[in-house]
Amino acid sequence: MKNNQITALFSADYAEARGKFLRAAARRGLAVESHELALPGAQGEVLATDVVLDGPADASKMLVVISGVHGVEGFCGSAIQTGMLDLGAPAQAQGAHDTAVLYVHAVNPYGFSHLRRATQENIDLNRNFVDFSKPLPVNAGYAEIHELLLPPEWPPQPDTEYRLDAYGERHGARGLQRAISLGQHIHADGLHYGGTEPAWSNRTFREILRRCAAQVRELASIDIHTGLGPYGVGERIFASFDEAVLERGTRWWGELTSVTTGTSTSIPLTGPIQTALAEECPQARHVGICLEYGTWPMPRVSAAMRAEHWLHRHGCADVAKAAAIRQEMKDAFFPDAEDWKLAVWKQGSQACQQALRGLNEDAASKLAA
Repeated sequence: MKNNQITALFSADYAEARGKFLRAAARRGLAVESHELALPGAQGEVLATDVVLDGPADASKMLVVISGVHGVEGFCGSAIQTGMLDLGAPAQAQGAHDTAVLYVHAVNPYGFSHLRRATQENIDLNRNFVDFSKPLPVNAGYAEIHELLLPPEWPPQPDTEYRLDAYGERHGARGLQRAISLGQHIHADGLHYGGTEPAWSNRTFREILRRCAAQVRELASIDIHTGLGPYGVGERIFASFDEAVLERGTRWWGELTSVTTGTSTSIPLTGPIQTALAEECPQARHVGICLEYGTWPMPRVSAAMRAEHWLHRHGCADVAKAAAIRQEMKDAFFPDAEDWKLAVWKQGSQACQQALRGLNEDAASKLAA
């Protein structure tokens, strides 16, 4: 693809991104299964998680490409999905007659449209895939700093920031990150809220897997995110619960980082979406990654998240201030710059093609053996 074709994959809002994805599927003659959310978008548009299967419905090998788990991060994943549809994968892959790609576009359409990471329930979807029949995970650290993170006034008073910094000094930068980001199930108006029941997006994603992946025996996944790490760099974070497939993932994608060993910019999460892949596709051997693209330095990203959540929690009568907070939230997770977009596409398309090649080469090796 030429540079202008690549940058054209990216959109200014959810409605435009959805339109591009649907048109790319139509150009290929592929059916779209739309799971509509009964709420309006920011512009009054229809909100939906759209699903496209590229390849045979009975394929035993499948790559699942996921966008918009954290809604506002969907600009990046949507562009990669649309571009991959235009490329015609997996048809290009050798031995792809038994291989399919399942594109799950905008798992959290509400957050994508309204420029929030959270869902319409204020749930962080990557903390929602837990067993709600058991006692919920406890994050005592978050309870200590909830009011400091989202104080009544914005921007925060100096004393508020001083107390938050003091917590970081006592527990270290990683300890502060863990307290904020691990996930919590107590403060429904807070950051990284995991909820007390499965969110609409959780239930919808599980239904999609049951409908489309019940026959799959070899399953790969790429879950696309933004906001952590160096600008334009797509960190490949190992995202399978079976450590035995780490070697396989490394062979496909190269060096992988790990939240469990501390080599990732991310931390272990309570209830990530990969839980559904394991639980709904127990018959499949799953190897997956989170593809996490860096945007801006963490202080800017963190401040944008806190401000947007403050706006959700407290509201703001100042229309201009509210609009500026939403715009900064979008900018923090989606740099509207050509160099960033080109880097995103290059790494994202490569990761998808590596997964397809790995699925088919491993299958060929089995046959040869």
